[in-house]
Amino acid sequence: MSETVTNKYIEKIYLTETEIKNRIEELGKQITFDFAGQELVVVCVLRGAFVFTADLCRSIDLPQKIDFMSASSYGNATKSSGKVTLEKDLSENIEGKNVLVVEDIIDSGLTLSYLLNHLATRNPKTIKVCVLCNKPSNNQRNVKVDYCGFKIENDFVVGYGLDNKGYLRNLPYIGIVKKQTAEKT
Repeated sequence: MSETVTNKYIEKIYLTETEIKNRIEELGKQITFDFAGQELVVVCVLRGAFVFTADLCRSIDLPQKIDFMSASSYGNATKSSGKVTLEKDLSENIEGKNVLVVEDIIDSGLTLSYLLNHLATRNPKTIKVCVLCNKPSNNQRNVKVDYCGFKIENDFVVGYGLDNKGYLRNLPYIGIVKKQTAEKT
């Protein structure tokens, strides 16, 4: 399915709304199958994963609690600073529980690696990772991804929760930002 770019900051559409929706339904079915008869604590990594997490949770047919964490190694930059800051921790107790960490994108893997190590200290039964987009060529920490929406190239992408300095999260597709846009905003 071809979609027309209607946003002046987007060079081209990388993943269409339909492609994203279909893949999330597939991920939800697989997670439901893998955890059949069990409960999940879904941990949404804010802010980028909020759109993906909402749609993914609706496609998982299991009892689930949803909690949120926020960490960043980017701040307002388009490249990681190399230092992770935990901005919001969990509210739920995850000891002895199945935890599904939902992230928007793995770029360097630094932030997710930090969060997984942090969560492991709380003695969950299992920790699994579900990401919308993975850039395997950049994954310096070799973070294990259990459920991957899409493997993508090393392009700067936005939309469907992914942002450029806080903007463009609301696009219903994932697009490649025009170079001058990434530098200005």
